Amino acid sequence: MMKMSFEVTAKKLFGVKYERLIRTLFLELVAFWGLHISGFRVEIAPFILYLMSGAFSGGVMWQALSAGDNRANLENMFMLPFEDRTLVFSYVAALGAYTLLTKTAGLLAVVWAVGHWSWAEIMGSILCALAAIVTAACLYPLRLGRMDAYAFYVRPASYRRTVKVHRRSSSVWRYLFRYLMAHKNYLVNTAAMWGVACVLPVLLGQMEARFVLPIGFAILSLNTPICILLSCDPALERAVRFLPGQGRAFCVPYCLFIFGCNLAADIVFLCSWQIQLGGIGPLHALTATAFALLSAVGSVLLEWYFPLRGWKIESDLWHHPRKYVVPAVMLLLAGLVSMI
Repeated sequence: MMKMSFEVTAKKLFGVKYERLIRTLFLELVAFWGLHISGFRVEIAPFILYLMSGAFSGGVMWQALSAGDNRANLENMFMLPFEDRTLVFSYVAALGAYTLLTKTAGLLAVVWAVGHWSWAEIMGSILCALAAIVTAACLYPLRLGRMDAYAFYVRPASYRRTVKVHRRSSSVWRYLFRYLMAHKNYLVNTAAMWGVACVLPVLLGQMEARFVLPIGFAILSLNTPICILLSCDPALERAVRFLPGQGRAFCVPYCLFIFGCNLAADIVFLCSWQIQLGGIGPLHALTATAFALLSAVGSVLLEWYFPLRGWKIESDLWHHPRKYVVPAVMLLLAGLVSMI
């Protein structure tokens, strides 16, 4: 029975025949091998490795537990004759495997490839990830003051509201901020990007600022959740496209919203660089503003002209290859800026 309840969630996350897991592991292996043979090496302290592994894994696990599509999956599972303890253990195990194999493994593949690590340090990073996943699973039900299966399922009735999009940009701003408040996992992902911004100077500080800073700005434009608001809400997309003049009324505030989020991450990156290494000047701040604005414009154009459709679960949106288009373009632009 436990195996059956595990497979219900695992097949939803990894595919019916686990094809998503196989594809993800293959891409992680390619990324590891490509970086390893490139010869690029970075000195990273073991404490930073453990901190990244634990914090990233715990954040992703909490994000997975809070996802709305997982709540719907649990609602269906409650109709099956599973015991609460069996349901909780199998559900958490499936989400933990998803976090470790598809998320944490990608981060560790990159870090392991560019650093010199002993087997003890590699095993330590894996244990930190597992500990963070278990900790997140244990703390998540405590926010509701209960420890049964229903603690993992909270019907977000208060957030099921129909939001009308008017011409006034203030309505769009209210919608965007209300949307973030209703989807705490999006806020967690944005905060995680700020955490990455704090750590980047440690990883890239061995190179000159004029070469590395544009690359950091490009990396920090990879904030998937806030760049897929139309794709993840088909009702909103239909409303925006149906009413006349709504394209500009929605896209301009949306672009400024993404710009603000990206610029905040870039500012955290610059402040962290200044504190640790120094040498930040007005030109660097101007470059950060330009990268934040260009990445926001690119994200909105992609979302408006090429929205993601036909997806089945929310993780399809978060892992769609389209999310790498804007950061890849920004990396190319960073290379040009560094050369100039």
